[in-house]
Amino acid sequence: MRRLIAASLLLLSVFTINAQSKKKKDREAIKKMCGCFEVTFNFAETFNYSKDSTYKPSKNKVSKGLEWAQLVEDDKNKISIQHLLQVGNPAKPYIVKHWRQDWIYQNRDFYMFNGDNNWLYKNKPKSEIRKQWTQKVYQVDDSPRYEGSGTWVHIDGKSYWENTTDAPLPRREYTKRSDYNVTIRGNRHEITDYGWVHDQDNQKVVRKAGEKDFVLASEKGYNTYKRVPNARCKAAKDWWTKNQAKWQIVRNKWDEVFARNKDLSLEAKVKNKQLFKYLFTDKYTKEGEVSEVIESFIKK
Repeated sequence: MRRLIAASLLLLSVFTINAQSKKKKDREAIKKMCGCFEVTFNFAETFNYSKDSTYKPSKNKVSKGLEWAQLVEDDKNKISIQHLLQVGNPAKPYIVKHWRQDWIYQNRDFYMFNGDNNWLYKNKPKSEIRKQWTQKVYQVDDSPRYEGSGTWVHIDGKSYWENTTDAPLPRREYTKRSDYNVTIRGNRHEITDYGWVHDQDNQKVVRKAGEKDFVLASEKGYNTYKRVPNARCKAAKDWWTKNQAKWQIVRNKWDEVFARNKDLSLEAKVKNKQLFKYLFTDKYTKEGEVSEVIESFIKK
């Protein structure tokens, strides 16, 4: 009996150590997406399934930039990374607050995009998210964008994470296209010897209440992040040091909204202005001001 107990304890100990080692590798892979990168964004519409003979696919899109990925939070179960674009004259660059990605271990609370600025709240059982990391992606104003859960895989010298989830139209599309309203994003984040790559297999979907989704077209995205010396992103890093307190207030407000754990619908504009145009000014810096403007975009 004692031998059986001892063997069971040994197995439990080995299992625990292996689980901790795996989680450590996961965290290391995620944090390798921090730093200064030369980014190349590549998108091409590959197939279309439109019944309209005059249908015109989106043009291929290739763009480049310098991006600073700032580690904002580093907790054992949460890693938050803020992306900042550094554009213009290198001697006096302009900084654009870009997207943010939060990685949460064994997260159960989800806001799933459902078209037209609507997100459906879903609480998943523990069995569905065991040992998985949820990637939550946010807009430039820290409002929700898309999220999904998956397992980091470390094998044959590779580290990657994959998930498929519903998302809003990308910025390069929503000002030009109105013939679809949901992007089903097939995301793969892989750490490479030069940095990391965001590989995408996307579907452009028409979603209408009470009807089956119609896939209008497929799209390939391949975004490479080539690591360069951090000194090249000094302006972006300095900008974040100066402005991080305000954006902590903004994140805190959104955390309060998300903690309500109910479906969320947002106005596209209030008084003919988008939310980021309010928050990107110096007018909204205090907790009460930030709370009021964000609440004004939440449909009751």
